[in-house]
Formats: sequence, C-alpha cells, structure tokens
Amino acid sequence: MGRLRPAIHPQRIPLVVGRGPVSAEPIPVAEALAASYSPAAVGDPWGPPWSTTWFRLSGSVPAGWAGRPVEALIDLGFDPARTGFQCEGLVYRRDGSPGKGVHPQSSWVRISGSAAADEPVELFLEAAANPVIQPDTVNFWPTPLGDPRTAGADPLYVLAAADLALFDPEVWALVQDLEVLAQLAGALPASDARHQQILLALDRSMDRIDVQDVPGTAAAAREPLREALSAPGRASAHRVTAVGHAHIDSAWLWPTRETVRKVARTAANVVDLMDDHPELVHVMSSAQQFAWLEQHRPEIYARVFDRVKAGAFIPVGGMWVESDTNMPGGEALARQFTYGKRYFLDRFGIETEEVWLPDSFGYTAALPQLIALSGSRWFLTQKISWNQVNPFPHSTFWWEGIDGTRIFTHFPPVDTYNSDLSGRDLAHAAANFADKGKATSSLVPFGFGDGGGGPTREMLARATRLRDLDGSPRVTIEPPAEFFARAEAEYPDAPVWSGELYLEFHRGTYTSQAGTKQGNRRSEHLLREAELWCATAAVRAGSDYPYDVLDRIWKLVLLQQFHDILPGSSISWVHREARANYAGVAAELGSLIDRAVRDLAGDGDQELSFNATPHRIGAVPALGAGTAMPAAGTTSVRPDAGGYVVDNGLLRIRIDVRGVIVSVLDITGEREVIPPGGSANLLQLHPDTPNSFDAWNVDPFYRHVVTDLVDGELIAVANGVRVNRRFGRSSVVQEITLSPEQRRVDVDTDVDWHEEEKFLKAAFDLDVAADRSASEIQFGHVFRPTHTNTSWDAARFEICAHRWVHVGEPAYGAAVVNDSVYGHDVTRHPRDGGGVTSRVRLSLLRAPRHPDPETDQGRHRFRYALVPGATLSDAVREGYRMNLPVRRVRGSGPVAPLVQVSPPGVVVESVKLADDRSGDVVVRIYEALGDRQRTTIRPDFHATQVVAVDLLERPRNEPSTDLDPQGVTAVLRPFQILTLRFRR
Repeated sequence: MGRLRPAIHPQRIPLVVGRGPVSAEPIPVAEALAASYSPAAVGDPWGPPWSTTWFRLSGSVPAGWAGRPVEALIDLGFDPARTGFQCEGLVYRRDGSPGKGVHPQSSWVRISGSAAADEPVELFLEAAANPVIQPDTVNFWPTPLGDPRTAGADPLYVLAAADLALFDPEVWALVQDLEVLAQLAGALPASDARHQQILLALDRSMDRIDVQDVPGTAAAAREPLREALSAPGRASAHRVTAVGHAHIDSAWLWPTRETVRKVARTAANVVDLMDDHPELVHVMSSAQQFAWLEQHRPEIYARVFDRVKAGAFIPVGGMWVESDTNMPGGEALARQFTYGKRYFLDRFGIETEEVWLPDSFGYTAALPQLIALSGSRWFLTQKISWNQVNPFPHSTFWWEGIDGTRIFTHFPPVDTYNSDLSGRDLAHAAANFADKGKATSSLVPFGFGDGGGGPTREMLARATRLRDLDGSPRVTIEPPAEFFARAEAEYPDAPVWSGELYLEFHRGTYTSQAGTKQGNRRSEHLLREAELWCATAAVRAGSDYPYDVLDRIWKLVLLQQFHDILPGSSISWVHREARANYAGVAAELGSLIDRAVRDLAGDGDQELSFNATPHRIGAVPALGAGTAMPAAGTTSVRPDAGGYVVDNGLLRIRIDVRGVIVSVLDITGEREVIPPGGSANLLQLHPDTPNSFDAWNVDPFYRHVVTDLVDGELIAVANGVRVNRRFGRSSVVQEITLSPEQRRVDVDTDVDWHEEEKFLKAAFDLDVAADRSASEIQFGHVFRPTHTNTSWDAARFEICAHRWVHVGEPAYGAAVVNDSVYGHDVTRHPRDGGGVTSRVRLSLLRAPRHPDPETDQGRHRFRYALVPGATLSDAVREGYRMNLPVRRVRGSGPVAPLVQVSPPGVVVESVKLADDRSGDVVVRIYEALGDRQRTTIRPDFHATQVVAVDLLERPRNEPSTDLDPQGVTAVLRPFQILTLRFRR
C-alpha cells in the first residue's frame, strides 16, 4: 500500500500559507477572518499548549486539472496513532461558513468535484494546539500539560503540509478494494478455501499494477478483484448493524470549552460526508452537545438540524450528558433523562428510545426503572467488556433493576465504540457474539471519537463492500432503533441479568478528586432544598418560583456528572473549573434557599427549624418547619487511661490513648458494637500504584501494605474529643462527638493532604456477622457479598455507595453514613473466641498523578458517622440527616409541609413546581426498604386533580394509584418510584 496510497493524490502543488491570530482562548470567526495574516511556511512551529492559531491557505487550480476532483491536503503535525487526542482544525470559507474538520485520519478538504481552470482557493483554518496528555494506553506519566497555568508556552507542533492536490477516484477505490479483501483474508483461517481464493485474487491484482503508473493501471488492477468482492455472504453469516458514531467525552484530557469545538468539528465532518454519502446514518448522544452547537455554532447546528429531520443524523441517549451512573444521586440521574429527552422533543420532536452509554464506568441497578420511566426502551453500553476478571456472559439480554423493571440491553461484541469497520473488528464481533444459535445480529458503532472526526469515507467504502460478502459478517448501515426492534423481536426470551452492572475496572473513580465529588453531593442536596422551599414559598406565600435559575443550575450540575468529570479522571483544568462551578452553584442556591425560607418564616422572633429531610426530626415535620426545641439530654466527657469516655445516655464510647475508638456500647440495646481487639474510625494509609489508568484504577494488591495512623494528640471538646495527627507531609484533625439524644457517633475530619500515590481509608470494625452488606444507591439499595466465594465476589473489592452502608444480623445491625464519600469496602474477619465480624471502610482520599499530577492536594473536610443498632430504615433516615442539616431561621411560626407521606419507608425524593410553569406541584416518592408498602400521600394545599406522571411529567398509567379525599393511596412494589402531579 505504500506505493498505492500516494497515488490517490498523484499531483500536488503547495498552497500559500499565512499565519493569523494566535490566542490563548478561541476568538470569534468573524474577528479571525478580518485579521491580518503574515507569511508563513510548511515547517514552521506553531501552537503553544491550549492555544489557537489561525492559518490562511490560498492558491488556484492549475489549468491542467480542470474538470477533475481537487482537494486540499493539510497536515498540522498529525500523529495518525493519536486521532482525536492532539491538534485539530476546522476549515472556514471567506464568508465564514464552516467546511469540515481536519484530523490525522481525515486531513483532506474537498475543493471541487469538477474544478475550473484557475479556480481560486482560499481557506481559513482554526487550528487547536491540544497537548497529548496520555501518549498511549500504557504510559500514564505525570505531566504539567493538563493546565494552561503550568503547560508552558513552547510550540507543540510543526506545520507539515498544506497542498492543493488532484484526487484520483479510481486509485482510491482500488485501495479500498485491496484493504477490504486483505483484512478479510487476515481474519479467515488459512485452511479456509475463501482465504486462498482471496489471496489468489490479490496476487492477480498486483500483477496488473505498474507502480510507475498507478493511475493508469488502477482500473485494470481492480478487474481480478471484482469476482472476489461479488461472492455473496453465507446464509449463517453474522449480521452487523453499522452505526456512524463519534464518542466525544464532554471533558477529559481537555476542558469543556474545547469539547464545544470538538463537537463542532465532528458534526461539520459528518454533515459534509453525508453530502456525498446519503447512506450514512450517524448517532450523537448528549443533549448538552447539541445545545453547545445550537449556542456556539448555529450555522453547523442548522445543517445538523436538517439531517436530523431527514433521519440521517440521529439523537440517541436521552440524557443531558453521558453521565457516570454510580455516583449521581437518584434525583440527579432522573434529571439527566428529564433534561436530555425534553431537549430532543422540544428541538426535533423526537422521542429517543435508546439509552446510549458506551463508556461509563459501571451501571447502577436503579437505571432500568429510570430508563422505563423516561419513556425509553433499550440500553446500549460497551464498557463492561473491560472487566479484568470475569467476561460478561451475554451480548444481548434483559437487564433487571432493583424494582424488577427489565430493559432490553445490548453489549456490542465488537468490544469498541470506535470501530473502523476493519476485517479484524468485524471478525471479532462475529466470533465474540455470546448468543449464537439464538440470535444473529449485533451493533457496531464506527468512527473516530474525541475530536477524531467521526466516520470516514474509507469506513463507508468498507461498509459498502461488506454488505453481502462471503467470509464476512453482513454489514448494514441503519439506525440503532431498527437494530433494537429486530433484535428484540428475534430474541424475546433473552437471558436476564439482575442487579448492577459492576465494572471490574476503574474502581478508583469512586474516590479520585474528592473536591469534585463533594461539590456534586452538596449541589444535589442544595437543589433539593431550593426546589422544596421555593415551591413551598410559591404555594404558601405567593413567591415567584425561579424556573430559569433552577433550569440553568441543573444543567450545569448535570454536565459535571459526565463520566470523566465526576469520576475524577480528567485533567487539572477540568477539575479546577468544576470546583469553581460548584462554589458558584452553592452561593446561588444558598441565596434562593435563604430568600424562600425567609418568605415562609415571616416576621417574628421565634427560632424555627427548617427540615428538608423526608423524615420528622423531633417536633419538626419532614419537609416543613417547626419550633426548635433544645435537646433534653446531655453528653459527658471524662478522661480514661490516657484516652476518654464519652457518654450521652444512649451510647458510651471509649477513645484510647491513640485517639482510636475501641468501644461503642449501645446502652439501650445492651450490646457492644466493636469486637474484641477491634477499633472504629481507624485511619489507614496504603500505597496506591495501579498498573495502569492512574486516576481510574485501584488494583487489589494495594491492600498488601497498610499503615495504621495511630500517633495523635487528644483534646477534650464539647460532646467529645479532638484528635490531631501528622503523617508524611500531611495532617488530620478529627472531632469525635456524641450529640445529646442522638444514637450516632459523629466524626468530623479535616485533612491537609499532601501525599502522592497513597490511599486513605477510615475503618470501622463491627461485631456483626454479615455475609452481605447493603449500600445505598439511587432510589434504594443493593446487597453485595462480604465474602469472596466466587471470582465475581472477589472482583468486587471496592464498591460504590451513596449516603450509607449497612451490615446486620437478623436482630441487630449498624450503619456508617457520610456526607460526601462514595468509595467503600466491606469485608469479613475472624472474631476472637469464634465467629466472624464485619469491617466497613470509607475511601477518603487518593493521590494519583495522572492525568492531574496535583490530584486532591490541599484541604478536605469529611463528615461521617457510625449508627449502632441501625435498621435499614435508620440508615436511610440518618443518611438524609447527615446530608441535609436543619436550617435555623427566626420567624413567626411553623410552616406546614406541602405533602405528608406515610409510612416512613416511603421516601419523598423531590417536591417542585412542574417544569411547564403551570404551577402544578410535582412530588416524587420511592419505596426505600425493598418491601411492598401501601402509602398515603396527603397534599396540604388545594389540588383539583392528581395524576401519576413519568420523569418528563407526562401522564402514565398507574393502576394502583387512587384519588381519596384524604390524599392519594398507592401500593408500591419494592424500590418503586412514583411521581405524582397535583394540579392546582
């Protein structure tokens, strides 16, 4: 091929190069086109990190090329192996209209299909100098390039080519013929007769090539290949639905501002390709990315809009972004669908049915129900193919969530969401398909992602040749909905997978970038409060409901939940911006909440407690405000053998001279919670050097070495003890307290963290024999084994939980709750004297050095607590209380909640006004304990009608819901979500 490919462009002449503006941040196109350009040349260095350089390329078509296809060939300094991960460009014409993107695998720009003699050529190129942060999938070295503050100013690239060239379609077609057949032969066994037939055809073709005159002999060389390319596929051949795709991370090794341009370049490429290839069907997920086009590149959006209406450019996913699904809270994950699907309905009139999450790092067992409640039918992912230990057993299956909802699901067996439709990829898809004999087809997303430009004309040429070809799967380009509908009809009795889709990889993402995770958790709960109190104020006090502000903030928070932002796997720049975004969100929501509670409290000098949790706190109602009552009990703190004993009459804890809790006596339960020789709130430090994917991974061998942090200074404080510790280059201050009348041991931890490649855990030994733990997830919880009976159990050595983890025996349990931690591990240990105990550990901090070499350096504050004697219901209640502290406000009197819900196991997740601005009140509840429960929802406002609705607040059928003079009664199945719309 080395002699043939250059002949695709048999004649070239250099274009005249001018260099225009160079800016740290992108500038408007009109400004760049109006700027002055100075002479430049191929071979010139360009591009300080993260900067933009504008080039002008000009020339004219030679008279001898008249009537023939002519292209511009541009090489910004491309490395073909790094498509989508380095310099990129977008071409504009003099009038400012965008052309196509230029990338390592798509560096051509069509000037004319039939050029005129002396036709003038003038192109403007917006070139982005994005640094190579990650050289390959093995090397993860620390680099300062991930932030413009540390990246330096030296040029990264050298302009390698800027030519005008003839395009020879016959030579190009010959190259495609040869590539397809060579790849097919390479994928077939040497013993296969078809393999030998293809080799013979290739030999005969090569015999007809004159390497001194490739254009003149290309047609003759194609003749021996025609028979080999026309042999029809075998009746048993695997069927492949090929879908154009360009997975674009909304932030990762670049900031969101660069993603805006990556989306624009890719979309421009795709619609340009569709002009010449009407067979192309391309999908793009993430409403956010369409919205970016609409806002920042309306001219490209207009072309995309036309292609969407024509059915060629297909929105999929139904979510605002391709979010992480482990860590977003329940309401946030519901809003991913609300905002995503509503955008596609409002802009295009399209009800997306495919949830498209190829790259997220595992999938919560709450997702099937949310998919169904959003009006979607199907789910696609790829990432579970990355499992380190246990290959997933199905390609196509029904996925059953915690409430019993089943969603038809497909894992493309091609094992990539960036296929090039090569013979290797297609052979792997057919061989790897796990459901042979019962099903016959799979889906292959093809195209270069992350700014690589998406599908190419070469990929489309392969698809055409492989439509019906002996030895290959049959390839059809078609919308994913056609694949899913056919696959579901063909395989209605597909196997069922129940529970979470746990990824045996990237477990460190539950912990990396603690500041980002804390910002997410806090933002979610502030949004709950803002909607609750603003809705209550609108109904009770006639206050304005801040629809626009809440809409904007929700979209920003949802963006930060993208699967490389919230998981902590992006460059420093991304997380610095995320922390700033969360700070702004907190300030703005704080103002909304303050104004709403003031409106509700009225004038007066009575101290009121506003309780945003779904559970009553003493005399204060859930979701309302009552008179603050001082605690009746007291807490004593007394010295004991170099340590302290803290007692509030319900719990008595002993903190030894090391500052470690060695006893927790449940006085009312008459039970010691800590096993003999055990401890609680023991800080443990591990080395943390995963084999690859530094910020992403925690490998099991980290547990081989551990240092207990037991040197500390103890100081008695109100209700407890302060412990000061120093280790390495870091320090930690903890306050361990028992509040009066609380059956909870609170730990407030302030860490000044300056370690590298270390992992900090907080361990709680519990005298509870549990073979499984319960972890809160969205709208419920999952049980996970604490043993390692199988390889599946052993691989789940780090788990994700939200506000609580619970371990229990039939009559007694304990919970560990937190305000901002997601990573945990729960294990079993032998008990002195016989039996087993449980150890629950929270993952507090990591210190990976790639892609952010300063990950988590600095101050962090965590709040967590041990709840002895806790039932699952207690764990749910205390988890909410930890994350939604009571607000104290002076006013005139109590504020009744808008709704009351019973029994306690049915939880109110959100109270808000309807998104359509009708003033209707929307209440979302769920069954939290895994039990079937009859519930009553009583509105305390005038409602004319109540309707069960989906996540988009549209009516749906709920036969178990009845209207009653006293409210609404419903029987909820375990973990069922129910959204009710009260018309006012």
